[in-house]
Amino acid sequence: SRARSRGAAGAALLPSMLMFGVILASSGLLLMIERGILAQVGLPPPHPPAGLSRRDGRDSPAELERELEVLRDTRNRTIRALCGQRSMPRSVWELPAGQRRTVLQHLLVSDKYRFLYCYVPKVACSNWKRILKVLDGALESVDAPGKMDHKSDLVFLGDMKPEEISYRLKHYYKFIFVRNPMERLLSAYRNKFGEIKEYQLKYGVEIVRRYRKNGGNSAGDDVSFSEFLQYLLDEDVERMNEHWMPIYNLCQPCAVRYDFIGSYERLREDANHVLEHIQAPSFVRFPERQAWYKPVTAETLHYYLCNTQRRLIREILPKYILDFFLFAYPLPNITSEFCRQ
Repeated sequence: SRARSRGAAGAALLPSMLMFGVILASSGLLLMIERGILAQVGLPPPHPPAGLSRRDGRDSPAELERELEVLRDTRNRTIRALCGQRSMPRSVWELPAGQRRTVLQHLLVSDKYRFLYCYVPKVACSNWKRILKVLDGALESVDAPGKMDHKSDLVFLGDMKPEEISYRLKHYYKFIFVRNPMERLLSAYRNKFGEIKEYQLKYGVEIVRRYRKNGGNSAGDDVSFSEFLQYLLDEDVERMNEHWMPIYNLCQPCAVRYDFIGSYERLREDANHVLEHIQAPSFVRFPERQAWYKPVTAETLHYYLCNTQRRLIREILPKYILDFFLFAYPLPNITSEFCRQ
């Protein structure tokens, strides 16, 4: 019965999207995932794996720029095709109240520079928040020491009146940064359950108690990646913590027409593009990666995916399928041949 309830929940994730309903209702998608067909096809051009650079001497800047244009065109066409469906929301006011509240509380406002930024946890959002604080004069430098406060000195669109919200959505420059969905999940898992006591106690203890025999004595700091994925399978997407809620649900790219979609894989170049567009002062730059930060490398992701039950990987994909599809990320390759490498 749990499998049936998960199937029903999965269908509810994609309301009114007939093209996805047909695919997900059939076994075709899972079969293609199992055989690695979609992972082999990908979407042109493929994003470079985390921690790796495309600038390895084989591709000229002109070739990289052409590939980037293809990627942007792919994303734009895909988003237009999906969001052009008659049943899809055309504005935030057409969203159910809970979904509207989520996206408005993730849209940060800069009235001085006239932009809206939809922050996505685990996609460098802390650094973007630092930039917003510097632009607003609340922080002296992006390198200022101290723990990041994710609430103070930031303006959230959801705290404004309806007419103020509508004006900014219509007239301000809007951008978002995205990341490979599985890489983002792994980053959240390693960070929250490996380092953050609050998350270990709030989520980890419950996950272990729910999915492990005799797990009542756990302090929540030993959650396995498989247990984490099982927890996500049983979670209602709309009730998920923001660190693992799909990007689609956080930022609603159909209801909010973003002017620019940046990639975690091209973080510095895309961040510089945004800063130049909003005419930020020359002293404002995207922060350097902290020395303590442990990035998710291609090898790390490979290790976790290939040491996790294939069933879990296959079953979790429908919940994040819009993030893969809209933002042009290939589905993970979990074939036996790949995992033997």
